[in-house]
Amino acid sequence: MSGNRAVAYLKPGTVEVRTIDFPTLELKDGPGVAPANIGRKCRHGVILKILATNICGSDQHMVRGRTTAPEGLVLGHEITGEVVERGPDVETIDVGDVVSVPFNIACGRCRNCKERKTGICLNVNPARPGAAYGYVDMGGWVGGQAEYVMIPYADFNLLKFPDPDQAREKLLDLTMLSDIFPTGFHGVVSSGAGVGSTVYVAGAGPVGLAAAASAQLLGAAVVVVGDLNAERLAQARSFGCETVDVSQGSVEDQLAQILGEPEVDAAVDAVGFEARGHGPDAQEAPATVLNSLMGVTRAGGALGIPGLYVTDDPGGIDQDAKSGTLKVRLGLGWAKSHRFTTGQCPVMQYHRALMMAILHERVHIAKAVNATVIGIEDAPTGYAEFDQGASRKYVLNPHGALDGAQPV
Repeated sequence: MSGNRAVAYLKPGTVEVRTIDFPTLELKDGPGVAPANIGRKCRHGVILKILATNICGSDQHMVRGRTTAPEGLVLGHEITGEVVERGPDVETIDVGDVVSVPFNIACGRCRNCKERKTGICLNVNPARPGAAYGYVDMGGWVGGQAEYVMIPYADFNLLKFPDPDQAREKLLDLTMLSDIFPTGFHGVVSSGAGVGSTVYVAGAGPVGLAAAASAQLLGAAVVVVGDLNAERLAQARSFGCETVDVSQGSVEDQLAQILGEPEVDAAVDAVGFEARGHGPDAQEAPATVLNSLMGVTRAGGALGIPGLYVTDDPGGIDQDAKSGTLKVRLGLGWAKSHRFTTGQCPVMQYHRALMMAILHERVHIAKAVNATVIGIEDAPTGYAEFDQGASRKYVLNPHGALDGAQPV
């Protein structure tokens, strides 16, 4: 095979579908590839025919021009596929297996991987700990918003579904295992939420909705989701969440109306560095969510922070924001003895258990995030609509495996 349609970032606000080389078991030079990774042999890798690949809010940050992503970078780190070729060193994954790909790329050999900290693998990105597919400064591994992709360290990274036919039937839910479902779940777990908890999730995008569904799965008594997008708040209410419209005034006051008190047991930041201030016509203020969550989380509580924060933001509102230096009220968090958990979700800590919850219908994550199937050729439209605040999780369907699929 020679052709491989893929979604590439061109410039702020613009992506296009172009034909790139069919993948091989070697990392070749290209946009964003770390020089030290060029020519890296991946005898431990596989080639996947992509059955489903999703547009993520993290991709949208790049497409908005809020990172240093280079022109031509092939996007996509949420990947589910069928193995069509395996490297000579692969032992436990076979051609024909249907698998979920964690967005973290991990070697399985370094100290961090052996401690299950797969989001900060030490061997896959020469620039810094941690790597991901199709993402700026993450090693240059080619993204998966494509027809085919190469996955390294396949034995370690891939989650093989036990029944390929069942996996195809539940593909629209299972595709969320590569990132947003584990990421939302990680945010809730690291917030300390559990049975009987009151939980506030800031942000009603797909990760925030996945966090809200995760809090329900973990037995939370009340889950409150905050946002300023009416359509996204309606989506949160559609599966039993309470909501706060942050454009309409104080979060504390609105929480008090819902809960009888202005604080919650646990809080999740599913917004990240493009946060806006609260109130009507609020401007961008990147520390707003973090400071708000410290205000509404009870003393002794915790904040899970799966929302993305960056070290380089060309579109930051000031010089501090451009380097990821935010005015966080750490003194408030210290005074309330809060615990904070940040960074990439270590997907492999959660994805098998969440797979079982999906397969046994304990959760309907595609319905919660309003999964919407589109063709790969429609990716530019999907990006544009998502950027305008559409309350949908766009799922690309490169080979027709999701034809006719709807959330249930």
